[in-house]
Amino acid sequence: MSTGRWRTAGSALVRVIVVWAVSTLTMMALAGILPDFRLKSAGGDSITRVALTAAWGAGAFGLLSALVWPLVVRAFLLVPALVLGLLVFFLNGSLLLIALSLIPSGRGAAQPETAVVVAAVMSAVASATSTALAVRDDNAYRRRLSRLADRRRRRRGDEDRGSEPPGTVFLQLDGVGHDVLCHAVGAGLMPTVAGWLERTHRLTPWRTDWSSQTGASQLGILHGCTFDVPAFRWYEKDTGELMVSNRPASAVELQRRAVERTGDGGLLTVDGASRGNLFSGGADQLALVLSMAARRGRRNRSRAGYFAYFSDPANAVRTALSFVAEAGREIGQSTRARLRGDAPRVRRGGLYPFIRAFATVVERDVVVAAVIGDMLAGRTAVYADLVAYDEVAHHSGPRGRDAQKVLERLDRSIALIDRVAEHAPRAYRIVLLSDHGQSPGETFARAYGLTLKDLVRAGCGLPVPRSAGRTKSGAEARDAVRVALHRPVPENGEPGPASDPVVLASGNLGLVSFPDTGWRLSREEIDRRHPALLRTLAGHPGIGFLLVRSEEHGAVVIGGAGTDRVHEVPVCELEDGKGPLTGFGPGAAEAVRRTDTFPHTADIMVNSMYDPVTGEVHAFEEQIGSHGGLGGEQAHPFLLWPRDLSAPVAGHGQLVGAEQVHHVLRRWLRECLGPQVPVSPATQIPRSEAEAEGPFPVEGVALRDKSA
Repeated sequence: MSTGRWRTAGSALVRVIVVWAVSTLTMMALAGILPDFRLKSAGGDSITRVALTAAWGAGAFGLLSALVWPLVVRAFLLVPALVLGLLVFFLNGSLLLIALSLIPSGRGAAQPETAVVVAAVMSAVASATSTALAVRDDNAYRRRLSRLADRRRRRRGDEDRGSEPPGTVFLQLDGVGHDVLCHAVGAGLMPTVAGWLERTHRLTPWRTDWSSQTGASQLGILHGCTFDVPAFRWYEKDTGELMVSNRPASAVELQRRAVERTGDGGLLTVDGASRGNLFSGGADQLALVLSMAARRGRRNRSRAGYFAYFSDPANAVRTALSFVAEAGREIGQSTRARLRGDAPRVRRGGLYPFIRAFATVVERDVVVAAVIGDMLAGRTAVYADLVAYDEVAHHSGPRGRDAQKVLERLDRSIALIDRVAEHAPRAYRIVLLSDHGQSPGETFARAYGLTLKDLVRAGCGLPVPRSAGRTKSGAEARDAVRVALHRPVPENGEPGPASDPVVLASGNLGLVSFPDTGWRLSREEIDRRHPALLRTLAGHPGIGFLLVRSEEHGAVVIGGAGTDRVHEVPVCELEDGKGPLTGFGPGAAEAVRRTDTFPHTADIMVNSMYDPVTGEVHAFEEQIGSHGGLGGEQAHPFLLWPRDLSAPVAGHGQLVGAEQVHHVLRRWLRECLGPQVPVSPATQIPRSEAEAEGPFPVEGVALRDKSA
């Protein structure tokens, strides 16, 4: 035992010396290259003196990074999260200036802007060296992970690791449809997932409700309720409020309603962690959870994951460099697409390269690091959302090369989490799932020269702008960046004059509401107000069908554009594949019937056309890969689960709706842990606000992911 400990200590000492030596050489090389950085006196010094000066400076910088950096980052958590990422370089440069000031005889000096560059290079080199040494010494890497896990387990008082049942990690690949995943596996883009399917896991599709988007699906998966979530955004007449799933205030309200309706705190109430999600799922451990982002002060733990990740300066520099590289990659890819004349295509300029980089680099790295921390801490249930693919596919297409590259990098993140599971203090079952897919197609505005709002105004006899306007993309990552910056989320479709309709878009699903009434208008009332409106919408070739309430039939679906006559079928008589729902696939009729029962269903629900041959829809937003309505792959996400868990459904049945997925995940947790203790809504809400220890930083673990 004693010999093993001395050997371990000796190996650690050798690694420290090697990293220090490499950092010293790097500092000497930079001093020779950069004119504003020096390591010798004005009169000149011997190479030995310069080497000693560099060694002193590298050692001081390393110690400051290890000791001071975590404290600095914790202080800067008061700064918006995205700003913290941009401050990484300047904070690191400041530490280098302090280290240079500690060199005897004042031989070290650098201009502030040069110090930023030197610090970034030295952190990257030290991180790469440390990672390379860890890769070469698998036993040391394994021992370090086990030591971190044992340390956390002792702090929690869980000494008997052998008695712990398996934990469960749910990884949500936002927007990845079942067919897209199968294609990626078959094309060799996701070797980790392919290996799982061959050896340990099974795959099945499931079907969303009419509202095929993250707000409804994740609320259903985490809280078991999708009732009265008709779209990604909708107008509520009784309060005059515009609900948007990725607005913090709306997310808080939706979670409250779900807990009230189900009488249960959520999927993660028992020792759970929620990472990068819209909703908490009842977890105490939170990082980047939107429903908690509206809270301020010490009780807001939604950004704990930022500290856990950025407290390691090497991680911070790596992510910052990857952020810049990803923004450059997007600029290059969009430029090539424009020069090639790719179609369909949407604008990808402005701030979008940085929004994409935030979703595909910053959020991914922070969430993955948080999940690793949860596993090494031995938490029972973890649910994490990786939004990278969804954001890129909105603008590059769900099967475009850009989106495929993102799938490759996500697979490497999955592989990293899988490797860490080997060192966790308990066994883990990893479940991979998605919340919806995406359907391709030209935008409605580009296909027909006007937006849905323009078409509605024309049908109402209201003035329409001469040039068609653009409906901005409502992708999750875009508003996540605004939340990170503590900036308000603007929204097209905010209620205007009382006589004007409120027209909202959720992918290829549109909602039309008349705010001057407190009830859902009937078809007859709409016809009396605007005799041409319903005929204008139903007869347009870009519209698949409408849902409106009828005084005679209760509710009707109107559709059939491009045919000899428009079909009008009562909701109670709807059949899949017939009448207005021809081509929309199985389950469409039931999905429409269910949405009709929601209290906040819009006066007119508009679903775009769908071509069953090409799989294309027309989004009412600026997206060439969209989701939110019926039609195509957007309604068919996937569930990939370990074979030692029970099948999601018996026989050849299919999961329908996120609420059913929630019950399946709950059953799997029971299979791992036994019956859970129910949590009442009254006790759940304070638990979400309670101060909780964030995931601890895992130095070197995230750096083993080569996805950057």
